[in-house]
Amino acid sequence: MELILRQDVQNLGFKDDIVTVKNGYGRNFLIPQGHAHLATSSAKKVLAENLKQRAHKEEKVVNDAKALAEALKAIEIKIFAKAGGEKLFGSITNIDIAEALAKGGQVIDRKFITSGIVKRTGKYAANVRLHRDVIVELPYEIVAEK
Repeated sequence: MELILRQDVQNLGFKDDIVTVKNGYGRNFLIPQGHAHLATSSAKKVLAENLKQRAHKEEKVVNDAKALAEALKAIEIKIFAKAGGEKLFGSITNIDIAEALAKGGQVIDRKFITSGIVKRTGKYAANVRLHRDVIVELPYEIVAEK
C-alpha cells in the first residue's frame, strides 16, 4: 500500500514522503490516526506541485537549521548527576540533554534528540535532528556531583 505522509513518523519517513507499508499498518494505524493518506495518482500530482512551490521556502529553512547546528556545536554540555563511582544513581535521557541545551541558550524539543539511556559517567554523543537534511552529532559529558 502506497501512502503519502502528512507528518513525520518515527522510523518510517518525513512529511510529504511517499512510503510503501503493509496494508494493515496503513489501514489500521496510519490513516485513522491522520498520519497519512492514500497515494492515488491525483494525490501524487498535487504533492509534486506543492513540493515544487515549497522548494524556495525549504532552502531558507535548511540554511537556518545549518546555522543552528553550528551554534549547537559551540555549546559545551556537562551534565551533573549523582553517582557512586562511575555508576549513576538513575539515568540520563533525552530530557536531561534538552534541559542542558536550554541552560546553554538553545531550546530544542526532546523528540528530536536521540541518545539512548546512559547509566555511567563519561563522554557520549547524541544526535539532534534539526531538519530532515540536517542532523548534528552533539558531544556531551556526564560528571559525578560532588
